Amino acid sequence: MKVLLLAAGRSKRLKPISDKNFLNFCGKPLLRRQVEQLLETGFKDIVIVGGKHNLTKIKKLAVELSQLARDLNIKVIEQKNLDEGMAGAILAAAKLLGKEPVFIVSANDVVEASAYLLVKKAVLDNKYDSHIIGKKVDSYFPGGYLITGPGGLIKGIIEKPAKGKEPSKMINLVLHFHRNTARLVKELRATRSARDDRYEKALDNLIKAGVKMKVLPYDGYWQALKYPWHILNLMNYFMRQSISATNKPVHKLNFLKKGLNVRIAKSATIKGDVYLADGVQIFENAVISGPAYIGKNTIIANGALVRNSQVGENCVIGFGTEIARSYIGNDVWTHTNYIGDSIIGNNCSFGAGTVTGNLRLDEKNILVKINEERVNCGSNKFGLITGDNVRCGINTSFMPGVKIGNNCFIGAGIIVAQDIEDGKFAYGKTELTIKDNTAKTDTQKRKQMKRKI
Repeated sequence: MKVLLLAAGRSKRLKPISDKNFLNFCGKPLLRRQVEQLLETGFKDIVIVGGKHNLTKIKKLAVELSQLARDLNIKVIEQKNLDEGMAGAILAAAKLLGKEPVFIVSANDVVEASAYLLVKKAVLDNKYDSHIIGKKVDSYFPGGYLITGPGGLIKGIIEKPAKGKEPSKMINLVLHFHRNTARLVKELRATRSARDDRYEKALDNLIKAGVKMKVLPYDGYWQALKYPWHILNLMNYFMRQSISATNKPVHKLNFLKKGLNVRIAKSATIKGDVYLADGVQIFENAVISGPAYIGKNTIIANGALVRNSQVGENCVIGFGTEIARSYIGNDVWTHTNYIGDSIIGNNCSFGAGTVTGNLRLDEKNILVKINEERVNCGSNKFGLITGDNVRCGINTSFMPGVKIGNNCFIGAGIIVAQDIEDGKFAYGKTELTIKDNTAKTDTQKRKQMKRKI
């Protein structure tokens, strides 16, 4: 059986994040974590589908993984037309898949290993042609919904129904096993759709033709990476995973995992579950409150506070800075800043006094502009989102839910209340008025009083 790992998405809803597959979580890109979990659960024959925008990175990752796991058979294929979605990805890889059964996995649906093991067990059940992992949800999710009958037999799939029109509470996770790959490919080639549901329509056609598909109910952790705020959800999940992987004793409330050459000042405070990678330096009177992950060679300077956050590699969290519940990329520099509930890209710097707003005055949920639509992030606490290579001047304030594109400069002393596109220089005009000073300081007044006395 081959695994088809779908990683060609353009991350449109996550802009200015350029490629969600290579977001680093606790020192590893997401795509690598997905491949490693497949390997750990016994899936070793993997085809990764990428696009022109990330194919070079995927190929490089495939080489690295092949060197680490000798029994891994990994191939990379390009999906030329990304507008064809999931159906296009399968057709692009059709020759590599051949007639073998296929396990289709989204690189951006994060689940526990138990979901993969459910599929492994189902492969032995020859009564069904296909198995699909399904999960019950309590609130609307913009994805595919399953219509099921007795014994979990799938009667139909509806992709992205309107809110309130969901046919069930069971959503379709992109973890699909198909025993007859050739039949699936044939049906995909024959199916047409004006929407991005060609794959789902092909499955519907196969069901109507008598192909038996069964839902595999799954109740473990799941997070689809569709919107920027999902990055913070995954950050928290992977921080917990990184700590648990260190064999933390159950009875310990505070657990510190340190890499090599870590230096911690005696007056620094570390509490909760904290992971410090190689070369980290914690200066005097700094506080790290877990869960937290601090990446390689990062400095947490004097009097800085990091809480419930991930800080990437080669960062300087400068004097007096507070990082709260935020995802910080690599090579980020701060100095006397507040960054709360925010997502900061790589190679960004913040001038002294610059802050991120993360709470509306009316305390209602934050709305974020996604593809010209204002989308509710589901929380009343959400801050700034930046791409890579951003420079911010001193004493600049960012309003909640604002997005700053890649390669932007943001001037000093301004309030940024709207999104800034890639490659822009944003600044405000401040008029400076200069006139003669007729007022006297208290010191001058006291001198005059003394003369009179």
